[in-house]
Amino acid sequence: MAPPARLNILVYTGTGTSAESVRQCMYSLRRLLSPNYAVIPVAESALLKEPWPSTCALLVIPGGADLGYCRVFDGPGNRRIAEYVRRGGAYLGLCAGGYYGSARCEFELGRTPLEVIGSRELAFFPGTCRGAAFAGFEYHSEKGARAASLSVVTAAFEERVPEHFVSYFNGGGVFVDAPKLGARKVEVLASYDDHLDVDGGDANAAVVLCHVGDGKAVLCGPHPEFAATNLYPQPDVPGYDDLVKKLAADNHARVSFLRACLGRLGLDVCQEEASTPPLSRLHLSAMDSAKVLDLLCAWEEVMDKEDGAEWIRGEADSFRIQSRDGKLELETLRQSLLETVEEPGLRDDGHVDFAAVTKTIVAHESTLPPPDLTPHFNHELYYTSLRRFQTMEEDAVDWGNVLLYGEVVTSTNSLLDKNPKLTSKLPTGFTLSASTQLAGRGRGTNAWVAPPGALMFSVVINHPAHLAMSRPVIFIQYVAAIAVVEAIQSLGLGYENLPVKLKWPNDIYALDPTKPAASAQYVKIGGLLSQCGYCDGSYQIVLGIGINAINPRPTTSLSDLLPANAAPLRLEVLLARILTRLESVHAQFRRQGFSQDLERRYYRHWLHTGQAVSLEAEGGVRARVLGITKDWGMLRVEETDAEGRGTGKMWTLQSDENSFDFWKGLVRRKE
Repeated sequence: MAPPARLNILVYTGTGTSAESVRQCMYSLRRLLSPNYAVIPVAESALLKEPWPSTCALLVIPGGADLGYCRVFDGPGNRRIAEYVRRGGAYLGLCAGGYYGSARCEFELGRTPLEVIGSRELAFFPGTCRGAAFAGFEYHSEKGARAASLSVVTAAFEERVPEHFVSYFNGGGVFVDAPKLGARKVEVLASYDDHLDVDGGDANAAVVLCHVGDGKAVLCGPHPEFAATNLYPQPDVPGYDDLVKKLAADNHARVSFLRACLGRLGLDVCQEEASTPPLSRLHLSAMDSAKVLDLLCAWEEVMDKEDGAEWIRGEADSFRIQSRDGKLELETLRQSLLETVEEPGLRDDGHVDFAAVTKTIVAHESTLPPPDLTPHFNHELYYTSLRRFQTMEEDAVDWGNVLLYGEVVTSTNSLLDKNPKLTSKLPTGFTLSASTQLAGRGRGTNAWVAPPGALMFSVVINHPAHLAMSRPVIFIQYVAAIAVVEAIQSLGLGYENLPVKLKWPNDIYALDPTKPAASAQYVKIGGLLSQCGYCDGSYQIVLGIGINAINPRPTTSLSDLLPANAAPLRLEVLLARILTRLESVHAQFRRQGFSQDLERRYYRHWLHTGQAVSLEAEGGVRARVLGITKDWGMLRVEETDAEGRGTGKMWTLQSDENSFDFWKGLVRRKE
């Protein structure tokens, strides 16, 4: 079993950080690392309690005040961060994060009350970070900001980097005598050109790379992540306009240096800056166009009408309903798609404020959306495939017949789960799909990286409350997992033997095609996320499914597994096949519960039978996996002795409280 791909860039946003540093960090990292990685803001609770290290490609501690970092991370938190880096992780410390990553911090000596002196636990840089390198720093002020000139050690990089560039600076330090620590695996990446107001020792090092076990840490005194375009005017700060102009003029060199530093940390960096695409319109269509009108009529109960427009003001998002056939003619719609859409701004916490953007639903009441309106999704192919699979599948008649599709959305699960006013009127089998997700959701802090080429959709399942005891809602995720694997393996010639498996409770894995048979490893290619609410006598489940289908990034995709004789994979066909198999398996579950047949099919595909594990919550007791319980779908394990024999002592573990760290053979409690 291969370790999980490290696809998350975690930017700390909690105690000690400054809002502006977080905002600039999120902006620059997303532009350089998307779509290869998900850049995610996290608070201290996640870093202290959640199992983030196995999926984290880079931990970023931005600017702020490092005493705040000490308060929340000293002790267990720092031990966890240090262990992550030593085991091959990467750390980026910016300004305060640079002080924090050094063995000793000396800040504003003799300048009460700003003075900070003391040792630091991480000690990636095994020396002193002393500052402020340039005088004038004030907390919560730009009075000490300046455009610092830096000389780059070009020999430290394989790619071409600028010899000099200008970087935003406000209170950062210098890494004292860094060249003298070369024997301790420290490299200087850039030095300050200007005279410093503190003693920086040899080289006046501004940016250093520290080798820590199998991992690396880049520590910066200045802020190479700050972009001039994101700086606010400061009319009360003399020379601030000049500072912004200098940064803007040297922006290309700044980006080149930051890109090269991320490359030294082992990241796959985009050579061209990516920008966040604007949200697209959502196209509502149906196999029988009358069902579009039926849904619009059902929504009338929750609609507001203002100035001739119809709105559904959901709990999290606002939706404007437009008719393709009436008020908005096709050519008008095509023209409107060419207009510039104002992108949402970044809030102070670094998040993009997508909730403030109105989502437009275009209702296609008589014809399907033409390909030029949805270039990444062919509705005709989808509905043709759906009809074909419905004739092949028992009990598959309704699911997917009504489809809402967007080229670019926040998250299909969030749009449905977070807006009960909208979803309360939706029938079972209603499906929302997208080509690009900007804020895909996963378990815990995980974000599903969702570039074009991945299949992403959510389906609504209304589960009557009277069935909840005999047909527990938790089994929906197991039923869905069966359906996904069986759908993939029944797509046609060449698909029947694809090595696709299930990891408890909700992940889809496949045999890594890049590894030789002798060292076979499974890698994650997809996942399921089930969100449950209650409405009008039914549990309403929003089941989200994401699968790497034909996308080259961020990891192995289904298309990588296909033999030469298999037909090319089409997202529209895969979506139709999964929905029809899911409807059929769900119908069987409603009739029979999690029957012996469903149980047998589930175990046929899962990875865990007989697996030896360690139960973290039970003090590391060794056990082996037996299966899942048939009453509430919990993981069933048996204690084993030193020889691996069962002792008869059993545990049952809930999926919502435990997670499988499969690569350590560990079942750990989630906080």
